[in-house]
Amino acid sequence: MSKAFTKESDESDDDDLPGGSDELAKLPNRRNYMTPSCAARMRAELKQILTVDRPELTKVVAWAASNGDRSENADYTYGKRKLREMDRRIRFLQKRLEAAEIIDPALQKSDRVLFGATVEISNESGDRKTYRIVGIDETDVRRGHVSWISPIGSALLNHKAGEAVTLRVPNGEEELEIISVRYEAFE
Repeated sequence: MSKAFTKESDESDDDDLPGGSDELAKLPNRRNYMTPSCAARMRAELKQILTVDRPELTKVVAWAASNGDRSENADYTYGKRKLREMDRRIRFLQKRLEAAEIIDPALQKSDRVLFGATVEISNESGDRKTYRIVGIDETDVRRGHVSWISPIGSALLNHKAGEAVTLRVPNGEEELEIISVRYEAFE
């Protein structure tokens, strides 16, 4: 059978997205911890897609479909593909927000490293770095935002300032000392 006559499925394509269903399934208790700012960004993106972007694209696809032969209609073909991508993104955002457990770091009261902590550490050579323990949807290593399920995030969890933790790295293990733990609001 020719590929032209097969139906494209867009139901299971969430796994192709960064942080898709596979990553959500790996979460302990299927909880997707996130900060209020991450949840707000995701809700705003979902609202933008549902109320502005998708309706506009639907109009374009309807116009392209009205032009006749759809088999050689690039506007129609491209528009349908973009609609499938938008629908996939909508499902992704809805699943993430549905599984979200929103935790405000500014409200955390602990001397231990928990979700939302800003942690200053020192490695074996004395270099200091600061990390923020965040959800998988807000990880940004360049800014020092590491996921709570990442190797460094999980190594630091539940430890206090002054304690040493062992981080498994590709070429062995590295000892880190926790210098300080604080909780503050951040974007």
